[in-house]
Amino acid sequence: MVLIDTSIWIEFLRGNEAYFSHVSELLESGNVHSVEAIFAELLQGANNKREIEIITQYWNNINCFNEKGLWIESGKFSYEKKLYSKGVGIIDSMIIAYAIRYNIKIWSLDKKLLSVLEKSLIYKP
Repeated sequence: MVLIDTSIWIEFLRGNEAYFSHVSELLESGNVHSVEAIFAELLQGANNKREIEIITQYWNNINCFNEKGLWIESGKFSYEKKLYSKGVGIIDSMIIAYAIRYNIKIWSLDKKLLSVLEKSLIYKP
């Protein structure tokens, strides 16, 4: 299972072939997990209603586990690991906490996020 970060989704939605094929394979095999915050970021950056529809359709078909209490867990995790002082915000902290909670790898282009991830959590296609 792979949690695809916003940066990879953006490349996928742009049709960047370096990411498009592999993301498509993961989606077709049902191996993609996500959290609401990632799709909220994608929707925030949408350029028009058509993009909103496309992003929403993906969200409606993505696997998700229960996020109950995850924001609180993420705040504590960020505090313990001093992530804020390393330039890692609460959304990325939540993504890391989700990956740890459910033993899912993260696929991201975000250098700050990648710099604080344990190697076992990094997805490399």
